[in-house]
Amino acid sequence: MTTATIPAVRRTITVAAPVEHTFRTFTESFTTWWPAGYHIGKAEYAEAVIEPREGGRWFERGVDDSECDWGRVLVWDPPGRLVLTWQINGRWQYDPDPARASEIEVRFTAVDAGRTRVDLEHRLLERLVDGAAMHESISAEGGWGTLLQTFAAKLAGDSAERPADEQAGG
Repeated sequence: MTTATIPAVRRTITVAAPVEHTFRTFTESFTTWWPAGYHIGKAEYAEAVIEPREGGRWFERGVDDSECDWGRVLVWDPPGRLVLTWQINGRWQYDPDPARASEIEVRFTAVDAGRTRVDLEHRLLERLVDGAAMHESISAEGGWGTLLQTFAAKLAGDSAERPADEQAGG
């Protein structure tokens, strides 16, 4: 059986923050910008965690301390690159089989001392159960483009709170 290739979803945004701060906020402060309504666990959402290492887990924790996996860290290369598996199928359920995981690659590139380009690619969607449905969801309004705008807004708020020398990367 041959599975048709589903196009990757690619989104790019330039944010007002140095590359190191941008990477840290994306990874260490994921909960501060990820919408609480975007979760699949049974319990009310408390936080999302990306463990900072290759092989680390990417998961959500509920208010009752229950955990629901989303995927794994494939590449941890601060401050330039992060690759995660996305083990959430088109029915919005966790799939423990890594052979049925798509991948999200995020690249962080310094534009200058105070701005970073963030390139996100969500690929291999054909591996997912109902991958076409997932593609439709993440490429539409409320998908990765909206999430990156939310991320940029978080960084803009951070910028207003950081000292000027740190904003310039110093």
